[in-house]
Amino acid sequence: MGGKARMPQKLQIGVVARETGLTVDAIRFYEKCGLLKSPPRTEGGYRLFRPEDIQDLKFIRRAQDLGFSLEEIRELLFLQGESLEVCDHVRALLGQKLASVRGKIVELRKLERSLERSLQMCERKLKNATTAHADSCPVLNGLGRTKRASGGLNRES
Repeated sequence: MGGKARMPQKLQIGVVARETGLTVDAIRFYEKCGLLKSPPRTEGGYRLFRPEDIQDLKFIRRAQDLGFSLEEIRELLFLQGESLEVCDHVRALLGQKLASVRGKIVELRKLERSLERSLQMCERKLKNATTAHADSCPVLNGLGRTKRASGGLNRES
């Protein structure tokens, strides 16, 4: 019988963690927040998961990798297995997530340019520096001005 070994019908949490690549704590957390149905327990209190639970946990992990929040994943799990009509709703959720990611990319590119300018400023200053005092660092001076101008808290606070 050269077929694949069958997985037992009920699995303990350690086995499920290995199968999914999740930590035991993550699995417990997903159960606690309702993303995963509470599995039955042995008389000794051990959770006994079904192979379907592994699929749900893999689904949760993949959805998180795509940037979905736990609440969004809850909604996707609810929609899973429904009719094809829910595809429009899922498509809309994906479109919103993509727009959000694109917005973050724009912000990250702005941050990247700002960091590049600050680094270049530091390199120019260090190249021409005669002293190495913190108050002569243009980046620290710039951050201090921005902090005071925005009403930020001082470090001493």
